[in-house]
Amino acid sequence: MSISAKIAAIFLVFFITTSFHTPVITKKGKPAYAIKTVVIDAGHGGHDHGCSGAKSKEKTVALSISLKLGALIEKTFPDVTVIYTRKTDVFVELHERANIANKHKADLFICIHCNANPSSSPYGTETYVMGLHKTESNLGVAKRENDVILLEDEYSQHYDGFDPKDPASHIMFSLFQHAYMDQSILFASNCEKEFKTYAKRHTRGVKQAGFLVLWKTSMPSVLIETGFLTNTKDENFLASADGQVTMAESIFRAFKEYKNDMEDTGGKIDSKEIALLESEMDKEDTSQNTAHNKTVEGVTYHVQFYASENELKITDKKFISLKNENIEYVKENGWYKYRIGPYNTLDEATKKQSTARKAGYKDAFVIAIKDGKRI
Repeated sequence: MSISAKIAAIFLVFFITTSFHTPVITKKGKPAYAIKTVVIDAGHGGHDHGCSGAKSKEKTVALSISLKLGALIEKTFPDVTVIYTRKTDVFVELHERANIANKHKADLFICIHCNANPSSSPYGTETYVMGLHKTESNLGVAKRENDVILLEDEYSQHYDGFDPKDPASHIMFSLFQHAYMDQSILFASNCEKEFKTYAKRHTRGVKQAGFLVLWKTSMPSVLIETGFLTNTKDENFLASADGQVTMAESIFRAFKEYKNDMEDTGGKIDSKEIALLESEMDKEDTSQNTAHNKTVEGVTYHVQFYASENELKITDKKFISLKNENIEYVKENGWYKYRIGPYNTLDEATKKQSTARKAGYKDAFVIAIKDGKRI
């Protein structure tokens, strides 16, 4: 073979290996990380109609999109098992939906819903991950979806005493942080991108809120609000066969990209990419009232930033970076827990959480206290 031919061959190999994604492979020749099982959860069902428009019900639209999405995944990826929380018009309790996903050790949980608003003006898609609802709008969506537990028998036993009628419960719940937040944000971002570019829908973005259905899932999980049934244009689109197919195809495209990305990287997440996506999530409409700038009777907030088995004085040099904050500590279960506060609103506390993290306490988190006890 001539030198020029060898160079050409080397260039060809280089081009092939650098131009296409190749999954991270183990010594046994299998992908280091694989999406094997997906659970698709059609919201509501049975005697729980969800929200309604002039001519459609949320439970019906959500089920249709869910079944179409599942069929696309099954056809394109026969190696992926698709589990449905419901395939017919039946009522499934929220905690059971998460149980189904956990029992099957799912790699992704996709919950599909439709949105509603007292006004007919709001329109567009929203994709939620489990977390702190930052605006009244986000909190309102979570409250509406969570209220379904009132249709369940003995609901307080399944949700650790959560009471959808008690503001303190929503505070406690919103502080919960999902272990798979980064993966959830990545998939949610893919969904909103496809809704905008493929389905040509108005996207309201990736958001956070405290959804009971996402609470106990032990895998990346999102809740998709496909549009507002209370908006005429959104409802007409979602109630149509073409609209339902388009939404299913959009979510499928998001899933395909997520699957490829996760398997190409061995399940690793690009922290810079996630930080960028999170910064986009934080760009809330400043005209909206934040959900947590109000006081709740009997509730105060603190930021816990350090814990030690040994007692340290609050003047210890270890805490010098927070010398301008009110530091206090309590002993719980043999540990001395250090915190700053108290604050009257959750909004104040989350700002101080940012202060603590910038001061070097990267794992600082917000806690709520009611009647002297942590909630």
